Amino acid sequence: MANLTLVYGMRLLPSEEVTEVGQAPIKLSNGREAHVAMHVLEGSKEEIEKQLRNSLEAFFELYPEI
Repeated sequence: MANLTLVYGMRLLPSEEVTEVGQAPIKLSNGREAHVAMHVLEGSKEEIEKQLRNSLEAFFELYPEI
């Protein structure tokens, strides 16, 4: 299997300040553009960490071949 690249971003903000989250663009070497859906997790530090672990596990379940 070819090497893979996992694209992600994180930033903590006060929850009352976030009004909208969009897609993040990615430029590909062939000149095309792809997009990454951004996800929002809210709660305490512990709740966010748990949600993030669960999300990461679920993401890789989508790709059983890797």
